[in-house]
Amino acid sequence: MCHYLFADDMQGFRSGHPSDISTITTGVEYCLSDVGSWSAAKRLQLNATKTEILWFGSETNLRKVLPANRVISVGQSVIQPVTVVRELGMLIDGELSMRQHVTRLSQTCFFHLRRLRSLRQQLGRDVMARLVSALVLSRLDYCNAVLTRLPASTLAPLQRVLHAAARVVMDLRPRDHVSPALRDLHWLPIKQWIEFKLCLLVHKTLVDHSPEYIHVSDLLTSAADVSGRPAPRTSSRGSCYGPIVSSDTEHSASQLLERGIDCHPTSDSCVRHRHSGAISRHFYSLFLTELL
Repeated sequence: MCHYLFADDMQGFRSGHPSDISTITTGVEYCLSDVGSWSAAKRLQLNATKTEILWFGSETNLRKVLPANRVISVGQSVIQPVTVVRELGMLIDGELSMRQHVTRLSQTCFFHLRRLRSLRQQLGRDVMARLVSALVLSRLDYCNAVLTRLPASTLAPLQRVLHAAARVVMDLRPRDHVSPALRDLHWLPIKQWIEFKLCLLVHKTLVDHSPEYIHVSDLLTSAADVSGRPAPRTSSRGSCYGPIVSSDTEHSASQLLERGIDCHPTSDSCVRHRHSGAISRHFYSLFLTELL
């Protein structure tokens, strides 16, 4: 059973086919029992009331799992599955749609924007821009890599937050066009913001400027090193192939991480990523295409 350890929290996960649900449930129960026994030996207690279980998978696969098989027993307690869990400040649902997270995030950002709007006449543009950046843009930027390739309808609330933030900073009226304000503030639209962040992350990883806990060798392979495939003309520019995260397979925390490193399902067997010096040109082309 794979697991992650934090200061006062432990997260474990297993994956498998819906037909193997009994095996998965039994394995998780044995693991929790061992953790409880170890904790008791160290004069600690496993808090079953704070233990949560969430089943990841597509809607079709989740329907194949009977409700009676979704519960987990820990000692004398029975843990019922939940629909959403909080992970590092994000709300993650079983289908990885991220709708709950986007809704909560947009509500929080609009709350701060309403408070800042009441101070707009007392503060200058530079001060207001700094406050919006600290209270709103920082929230939009936090862990937004997991929102990549989501439908436009899901990201629309965050785009409305960005437009409202630009109106507050530039003191625009409700009917004023917001695109020139976004251009003056050098703010990318949400979709292009996420794409640029992923491109920059992959680029820094491949040139050894990323944190040590990100191992590029586990996620990306150079196009020149892939056997059995003709080398593309862009291989000399540093193109890479990444693993696939299929929407039909059971999702796990590790797959969510891979999704955040720009590994997505496509019709091909691999995804090509460019991380050459054209990233800066890509940044401005995305910006101008969206706004002009």
